[in-house]
Amino acid sequence: MTDPRYVKLAGVLVHYCLEIEKGDLFQINCSPLSAPLVREVYREAVRSGAHPFLRVSLPGLDEIFLKGAKKHQLKYVSPIAEFTMENVDKLLSIRASSNTKGLTNTDPQKQAQARSARREIMQRFMERSAEGELMWCGTQFPCNASAQDAEMSLAEYEDFVLRACLVHRKDPIAAWKGVHRKQAKLCRMLGSHKKLRIVSEGTDISMSVEGRKWINSDGKHNMPSGEVFTGPVEDSVEGTISFSFPACYAGKEAHDVRLTFKEGKVVDAKASKGEDFLKATLDTDEGSRYVGEIAVGTNYSVQQFTKNTLFDEKIGGTIHMAVGASYPDSGGQNQSSVHWDMVNDMREGGKIYADGKLVYKDGEFVE
Repeated sequence: MTDPRYVKLAGVLVHYCLEIEKGDLFQINCSPLSAPLVREVYREAVRSGAHPFLRVSLPGLDEIFLKGAKKHQLKYVSPIAEFTMENVDKLLSIRASSNTKGLTNTDPQKQAQARSARREIMQRFMERSAEGELMWCGTQFPCNASAQDAEMSLAEYEDFVLRACLVHRKDPIAAWKGVHRKQAKLCRMLGSHKKLRIVSEGTDISMSVEGRKWINSDGKHNMPSGEVFTGPVEDSVEGTISFSFPACYAGKEAHDVRLTFKEGKVVDAKASKGEDFLKATLDTDEGSRYVGEIAVGTNYSVQQFTKNTLFDEKIGGTIHMAVGASYPDSGGQNQSSVHWDMVNDMREGGKIYADGKLVYKDGEFVE
């Protein structure tokens, strides 16, 4: 029997996040583990008159490729991937892994080469999204591997995921529209300032956001969501930032990451664990040492770190910074095949100054 909460979540994804319409070419990226949600999304998309199709990934394929691929295979760009990126109208990625540590022992240099080969596809994705040609969303299906990362039972993690998506509300879509209205005020306030300075334990970093647009992340691209973000002026980032939580990316982790910037570029990178992976990722391409995004997490129903960036970057009372690609709709210009979000807890002593004025303290906006 289908859990009615997945029926509600499918409705949110199809009708609110992606606004599926008759005739849309609709790609669903998924794994077999997410079948209960995939079925309901597919059912709702068919009812809406769209043309849904699946891209299903099996456990272990990425490991097989990265451990066995030769140089020419790492550099190969599939024409099928290029075609779908140019032609898909709506794109949904449903994450569900049987082993979130499956790539831990793969060569970070090979991972960087494979990412670098996809740079143009990544950039085209960003461009089509900014131009309104492509609507996309990423979400999580509760599975044992992610529950274990979060140190929860599967039932606990399922409740955590679905509550974060506001599916427990009588009308989840109305609830997300309320999030939109609240965050719109924050975007207007932040958009009236030119310079940010972020201060917390081990962190004192400044940047220009002049001429950049603050984006209201209200559940349209991520489900769940709850953040406001922009792309800082690329050569303006100065100072050092220390990240409170492990930085998780491409199946690997870097702990106690500390980045120092000069004229926008990472000039020093340290980690107590995963430093080789951190540095290899930062060396992926010309843009991977620059900041593509600075954001404030506003979802106060998410308070626990779970080693899942989809949730962790939304934790109410945190900020996150992404090295690599900017979202063009924010005005950001940095291009890269990397977009790595790293999260810093601001709930105890963290402060954000905008044009010298304190606007955020201890995890809360003060104006």
